[in-house]
Amino acid sequence: METATLRRLKSAEGHLKGVVRMAEEDAYCIDLIRQIQAVQAALNKVSAQILEDHLNSCVITAIQGEDPKERERVLTEISEVFEMANKV
Repeated sequence: METATLRRLKSAEGHLKGVVRMAEEDAYCIDLIRQIQAVQAALNKVSAQILEDHLNSCVITAIQGEDPKERERVLTEISEVFEMANKV
């Protein structure tokens, strides 16, 4: 995995640990919600970057390949990712 992606994930992990600490210390609810939203935004950004990398590598390779089942598989995966994103 790309170094920048790992760096972003570790940053989000550190931020989440701070949120847990805040909850343990009974922080003000709105402050806690704002920090949770910041973690969610950071994770969404990492997820979007990973998806973009996947689209520009694995998906392009599969679509340009000769195997119709592989093309169908990657397209189904992408559809499922978007369906899950809409459920959250």
